[in-house]
Amino acid sequence: MPAAYDRLLAPAVFGPFAADLAVRAARRDPGRILEVAAGTGVLTRELIAALPSAEVTATDLNPAMVSYGSGRVPEARWEQADAERLRYPDGRFDLVACQFGVMFLPDKPGAFAEARRVLRPGGAFVLNTWDTVDTHGFASALVAGLELAFPGDPPAFLVSVPHGYADRSTVVEDLAAGGFRSVHAETVILEGRSESARQVAVGFCTGTPLRAAIAARADLAEVVATVSEEMVRRLGSGPVSVRMTAHVFEACAEV
Repeated sequence: MPAAYDRLLAPAVFGPFAADLAVRAARRDPGRILEVAAGTGVLTRELIAALPSAEVTATDLNPAMVSYGSGRVPEARWEQADAERLRYPDGRFDLVACQFGVMFLPDKPGAFAEARRVLRPGGAFVLNTWDTVDTHGFASALVAGLELAFPGDPPAFLVSVPHGYADRSTVVEDLAAGGFRSVHAETVILEGRSESARQVAVGFCTGTPLRAAIAARADLAEVVATVSEEMVRRLGSGPVSVRMTAHVFEACAEV
């Protein structure tokens, strides 16, 4: 999964927003950065490039992601860690970053409280979440393909988890519950490009938790073929470009 995710999805889907988040982080000139839910290191790479003198600690709950990411971005310190129960001391970091990871956290206010705890006074938490599926060109085409493969009962993972935390006010409220009083929220629309819609289909179906949801109910290869065909029909053959919408939050740990 990590290899498929990093090769097929990272450049097209996650790369543009990682670059955006890294620019926001760099404006604050942090010396010590903690990244939670770092995955394969898509944002980690951008943080290292934007802030070469910073100390970057990249963490993920999944040991396979940590192993893969440490090989891809060895300039960072990689550790397995639960974002809801961080083992770092109070005030250890100048900035905490999370790229499309908070949607997966069961206790979001609790995880935000942990981010607040490990930040120094005046530090910042920068994060992003996806908007709804219909605002994401790749995801909406993928969901259409899954509806063809599973008529009447498609896997709900994409809608309910990655795109299930799309209300900006809810995120702001959860950040406030975690101890952040100063929060800037912004909706950002960026362009995602891929060599083909088929490549994105394979990436989502084999490189994300959607894989398990598909394999538990049908033949994975057959579903990938159906979804790929529908995505190509909707987005076109050859190189594709779509609009993707996300919400970006910058929360300050008040002095």
